[in-house]
Parts: sequence; structure tokens; C-alpha cells
Amino acid sequence: MKQLESVVHPLVEQERAKFMQQHAAAGRTLLLFDIPLLYETKAQQGLDAVVVVSAPADVQRQRVMARPGMTAAKLDAILARQVPDEEKRRLADYIVDTGCSMQQTRQQVIELIRELRRRQGTAAARVLGSAVGQ
Repeated sequence: MKQLESVVHPLVEQERAKFMQQHAAAGRTLLLFDIPLLYETKAQQGLDAVVVVSAPADVQRQRVMARPGMTAAKLDAILARQVPDEEKRRLADYIVDTGCSMQQTRQQVIELIRELRRRQGTAAARVLGSAVGQ
């Protein structure tokens, strides 16, 4: 598995960089990446912010176990390869808690997008100010 990952991960990173360049050139100011094993592969480097989408452990387990073909042993093997959820939350810039209703989750995402757009405006103003010697 490690050998396969050593080939695949650099290729994925190249495609991600290309995607970012294309969208920056097109004037896109907000991009989202869904990156499995983000912290485990150190893929957070080069991103402006990390949003962890998380539910309480019991809710997560219930949802995953409802998937076709999932077993407790498979879930335990998956979790053993991952950074614990508590650590992901600690490392995140933002957290979307999905242990609630879809409407509540949607509202969190809307508020997060607003915050990220505000943050962009502040960063753009700082860059512009430094460019004109302020």
C-alpha cells in the first residue's frame, strides 16, 4: 500500500496544483477540496484553511455501518489508519458539526462560506495595501 501511495499521492498533488492554477486564472476566489486522509498525507500544506466535517463518534459509526457491505472490522481498520477525530478537530481552522439536522448543517456551511469570503476580503486588502506602500 505504501508503494502505491508513494506513486499516487504526488500525481494527485500535481493535479490539485494544476486545478488551483486554472481556477485562480479564471478569477475563482473560493475552492473546496475533499481530501481523504488529509492530515495523514500532510495534504493540508499549501491550503489556506482546513474545514473538518465531523459528527460525534456514535453518529459516525451508525452512519458508516449503514453502508452496504460495511462491517465493524472494516470500520475499525479504516479508523486505525486515520488521525483521531479529536485531533482533526484540534488541527482544523473550521469545524462543521454534522451531528445535527441537515438544515442545521446547511446553515453552518452557509455561515462558513460567508466567513471565508470575509477573510478573503481582509487578505486582499492587506495585499493591496502592501502593494501601494501602506
